[in-house]
Amino acid sequence: MMKDRVQGILNQVGKLYHRYGIKSVTMDDVASHLGISKKTLYEFFDDKKDLVNQVLRSEHKEHCREFDLILQQNLNAIEELFVIYKNIRQMIQDYNPSMDYDIRKYYPDLFVKIREIRRKTMLDNTIRNMVRGKEEGLYRNDLNTGVVARLHLFRIENLLENDLFSADELISFEIFHEIFVYHLQGIMSSKGREFFEKNFGKLRETLE
Repeated sequence: MMKDRVQGILNQVGKLYHRYGIKSVTMDDVASHLGISKKTLYEFFDDKKDLVNQVLRSEHKEHCREFDLILQQNLNAIEELFVIYKNIRQMIQDYNPSMDYDIRKYYPDLFVKIREIRRKTMLDNTIRNMVRGKEEGLYRNDLNTGVVARLHLFRIENLLENDLFSADELISFEIFHEIFVYHLQGIMSSKGREFFEKNFGKLRETLE
C-alpha cells in the first residue's frame, strides 16, 4: 500500500513538472494538488530534491518497462525499431524544455546522474537492436555498432537542444519520419532494404 501510494504521488507530481516546470512547483503546491498536508508529503520524501530525483527515476523506470514490452512482441530488428521510435516520438512530444532547464540549473548533479542512466539505457538498447539486426541479416555486417549507437544518441539528444526545428516540427510525422528513415538507410543490408521496401506501408502505420 505504501509503495502504491508513493508511486501515485510520483505520477501526479511528474505531470505537474512536465506542465509547469520544476522551479515554479513548490512543495506547498504539490501538497495542495494532492490534497494532503506538507507534513504528510515529507513523510515520503526528504525534500524537494529527493522528490525530483524519485520522479525522474520513476519515469525512466516506466520507459524501460515500455521497451521491455516491445521486446516481448517477437518482432524482427526493423519492426522493433519502428515501435521503439514511436515511443521516442511520444517522449519528445511530452518533453518540456523548462523542466529540463530547471534540472540543469538547480539540480546539476542530479541532471548528470539521470542523463548517464538514460544514455546507458538508450545505448544498450540501440546496440542490442543492431546486433540482432546483424544476426537476422537485416543490418550491414560491417556495421560498427558502438560508433553508430553513439552517433544515433548524439542525433536524438541534439534534436531537443537546438532551435533548428520548432517543437511542433519535431513531433510532426514528416520530420520524425525523415530522421528515422535516414538512420535506417545507413544501417540496413540489401536484405533489410528489401524487407523495408516490401513492408514500408505497414511499418509506416506504426509511426502515425
